[in-house]
Amino acid sequence: MTRGVFDRSTRFGGRRLHLGVCGSVACCKSAELLRSWRKLDIHVSATLTDAAQHFVKPLLFESLGAFPVYEGMFDFRTDVFAHLEPGSRADVFVLAPASADALSRLAQGAASDMLSAQVLAFDGPLILAPAMNPRMWGNKAAKANVDTLLERGAVLVGPDSGDVACGEAGQGRLAPLPEIFLAALRALAPQDMAGLHVLVTLGATREPWDGMRYWSNPSSGLMGAGLAVCAWLRGARVTAVCGSGCASLLPRAITACGVSRAREMFEAARDIWPQTDMGMFAAAVADFSPVEIGARKFKKSLAPEGLSIAFTPNPDILATLAATRRPSQKVLGFAAESAPDMQSLLALAREKRADKMADVLAANCINRQGSGFGSPTNAVAVTDVRGREETWPEQDKADIAWNLCSWLLTL
Repeated sequence: MTRGVFDRSTRFGGRRLHLGVCGSVACCKSAELLRSWRKLDIHVSATLTDAAQHFVKPLLFESLGAFPVYEGMFDFRTDVFAHLEPGSRADVFVLAPASADALSRLAQGAASDMLSAQVLAFDGPLILAPAMNPRMWGNKAAKANVDTLLERGAVLVGPDSGDVACGEAGQGRLAPLPEIFLAALRALAPQDMAGLHVLVTLGATREPWDGMRYWSNPSSGLMGAGLAVCAWLRGARVTAVCGSGCASLLPRAITACGVSRAREMFEAARDIWPQTDMGMFAAAVADFSPVEIGARKFKKSLAPEGLSIAFTPNPDILATLAATRRPSQKVLGFAAESAPDMQSLLALAREKRADKMADVLAANCINRQGSGFGSPTNAVAVTDVRGREETWPEQDKADIAWNLCSWLLTL
């Protein structure tokens, strides 16, 4: 899987997930899902159907940390009641890939093999990630089976459209692994933000000067993406206004609005803000924009002695929207600061929070290694409207996001 915003979080350690692997060419990808969940210290057990074992072997999953790994219904290496085990221990059950045959048996309530018996005895969150030939997926019987499972509360992830192994094209491909990975985390997360609509701004803005040059900063958008994904994992409906190139960090369930310039970000956030309950303003917005000279490329021969560029101020998104909020709306602001130590950073955060009228403000130190732009980690100073203040040592940005969401919920 590609780099994600929650692939190093510590918030899911000790939780238990059961992975069902069905017969499909896509089952080779299940091993990568296993690795990703294990990196978060999630305990993963697995069941491979007979068909799946024609593509991959149980030893592969055991080698990657799954325990136990179940095979046939009457394989007694582990437990004579193995067909009941995930139902009593697992927090979430994921079928990836889920074959047409498996979906049929689950919809019928069959218990004819180990996997279907285990699902029948499981009453927790069930996530289905189908993979099959497009004509099989489009068959009315397959659709009816999926509809039945959805009515019973199962969560469907995918399938995607595109080329499949048999050479055909259409809907039937296994969903992208990050989508399945995050769907499982959402099932494991507390749903304490359910019912909330959250606005998040993230990433850098780009302020054009000529036809090819722009004024910007090295923000990756990872901190804001962590906030957006965290809120979604915890049940919120999330709308994200994304600077250049940041929308790809978000799952499809998050509504992403891509912008480039600071004024575009301001206008998009301003339009969304009245319909939301929380605003998390983590974007690295340019304070100034150069005065544009047009679409042409400026030739250096026109300024052999150098040049001066005039700048105009951009709207202050955080301060403007905080000033127009309803009493029930909560505001989280971010500030990128340079400071010699964390106590100095806290003083800057305190001043910035009051100036911007935010409920909570987190300042991160951009001149400190392991914090700020482009880093997967952050060290922040946090202060709120009630006078609570804390400094947090370097940790993964997803965990920073988790703690900030929890902080906002206490106000």
